Amino acid sequence: MYLIRRGFKVKPGTTYRAAQLISKMAKAYEGLGRSQTRVYWSGYTVPGNPDTVYMDWIEETLRSPYGADAKSPKDLSEIYDELKELQESTFIEFYEMA
Repeated sequence: MYLIRRGFKVKPGTTYRAAQLISKMAKAYEGLGRSQTRVYWSGYTVPGNPDTVYMDWIEETLRSPYGADAKSPKDLSEIYDELKELQESTFIEFYEMA
């Protein structure tokens, strides 16, 4: 089993708006069968990396997002476009779970 975590480094002052967009994106993937997704950030009222929003979920196996059986929500282009204006960079991390 794997924990997958995506991180979004966003422009100062845009963390909450970015988190709202990322949460909408997460719900769309959940609608296609992805496990429950968490969206969270730190750096304002708690210690942590400022201006960074995280999204994580659990997968049984690692699969290519370009595979024949991959599912992707259809109507996310507006969310991605708005998020692109807020984000400075993005990264992904994989953790194996016991």
